[in-house]
Amino acid sequence: MSTEVKVPVLGESVSEATIGQWLKQPGEAVKADEPIASLETDKVAIEVMAPVAGVMGAQLAKEGDNVSVGALIATIEEGSGAAAAAAPAVAPVPAPAAAPAGEPAGDPVTLSPAVRRAILEHGIDPASIKGTGKDGRITKEDVIAAAAAKASAPATTTSAPAAPAAAPAGGRNGERVKMTRLRQTIARRLKEAQENAALLTTFNDVDMSAVIAARDKYKDLFEKKHGTRLGFMGFFAKAACLALKDVPAVNAYIEGDEIVYHDYVDISVAVSAPNGLVTPVVRDCQDLSFAGIEKAIADYGKAAKEGTLKLTDLQGGTFTISNGGVFGSLMSTPIINPPQSAVLGLHRIEDRAVVRNGEIVIRPMMYIALSYDHRIIDGREAVTALKIIKEAIEDPTRLLIDL
Repeated sequence: MSTEVKVPVLGESVSEATIGQWLKQPGEAVKADEPIASLETDKVAIEVMAPVAGVMGAQLAKEGDNVSVGALIATIEEGSGAAAAAAPAVAPVPAPAAAPAGEPAGDPVTLSPAVRRAILEHGIDPASIKGTGKDGRITKEDVIAAAAAKASAPATTTSAPAAPAAAPAGGRNGERVKMTRLRQTIARRLKEAQENAALLTTFNDVDMSAVIAARDKYKDLFEKKHGTRLGFMGFFAKAACLALKDVPAVNAYIEGDEIVYHDYVDISVAVSAPNGLVTPVVRDCQDLSFAGIEKAIADYGKAAKEGTLKLTDLQGGTFTISNGGVFGSLMSTPIINPPQSAVLGLHRIEDRAVVRNGEIVIRPMMYIALSYDHRIIDGREAVTALKIIKEAIEDPTRLLIDL
């Protein structure tokens, strides 16, 4: 008896996904609620779980195929893996495409998307890794440990693989890689933002001395009490709440011929994921403590790296903060995240000569930028909002007394 495996509900307004990877092959034993496939949507990767225990049957879609919600993509047969290994598949299974260079092909073990990415990044053969996870599954930590062991092992020439054939003299090679659904969505949305909004950016610089001093003084006590690190993002999120309260247009968006204002602040925080930049939402920032904001951001950052973000984590948001400084950016013009009307860009901190009380002194300075939709936000409002953020960061006491 066969049990059908269908594409699950993917989230609000998401009706299609791409088969990113089959985690189980025909004939392999499958446990109930064990991941058997990874789907890529416009925003996140989602694992398809086995509805029952049994044996992986026919795969009715190939990796890279687009599938709709509710579509039949596989079957699970009764029996054990050993008994079913010799049984013919219910339906013909297309031969898998050749794996790109460095990618493990035909892995006999189940690999989660996070583990597969780690294997590709470190160039480790999964067959050489002893899994320490449940039922012997390979974890991301196992891959990192194997990579460290490989790096520290002495070089050997007895079993070195043959070097690839040299390209012809003067030859020039190229590679075509299909864009992931996430990258396609990012490209489409950014282009829409440029075409539909009247984008403009205003700049300022911030003396980070007070925030750095506060962080250095309290970071150990903060982490001991709250179990999370005290970063700079909490200060900027709180400063943004002050600015958006005083300049509500920066926290609004256009819908048709109407302006929609919000009495809450849901901040989309840009974090780097393996397939691109994503913006999970820290909700009700106006009511959260520093610890609440920092915990939410830390959890989202970890989930983004592991590929476990949920669609609901990315939905909504009234304002975005993007920190290009972590990559070394000195200054940039961030682009808004539609339908939002503004985004705050943070940049690297560097010591610069500034004038204070008639004297030239060295201060840790950061350029900040506010890109905004000029259709809804006037220049005066944008400059005022950025100035409020600057003043709150330079004098964090303002964050406590709502000034």
